[in-house]
Amino acid sequence: MLSYGLNILYSMNSEDRKDIEHKILEEIAQTKVAVLHYKELTRPIPPENAIGRVSRMDAINNKSVNEAALRKAKQKLKNLQIALQNINDPDFGKCGRCGKDIPMGRILLIPHSRFCVQCAQ
Repeated sequence: MLSYGLNILYSMNSEDRKDIEHKILEEIAQTKVAVLHYKELTRPIPPENAIGRVSRMDAINNKSVNEAALRKAKQKLKNLQIALQNINDPDFGKCGRCGKDIPMGRILLIPHSRFCVQCAQ
């Protein structure tokens, strides 16, 4: 049974692992920049800034949205670091739920994903 060509069986070789490691390192660097950016955006709003009541409420709302983005970025960074530590594990690239190989395209797109497309839904 075909499932859109995504379940092509392959054996992950050392070149694949190097590509994935490179991708993970790139993602880690980008995510660290994002974390720093969100930390800056979530700094406390000083009360001495006379920005008006409505503007202050808007700033507080934006701060809470940025805090959620910061939490998400921190979790992604943690997951990427775990993926990097486990890259040489024989089970790396296998779905944590069904045990099938995760397609290389998905691993390169979301290197910290532990599930195949089917199980992630």
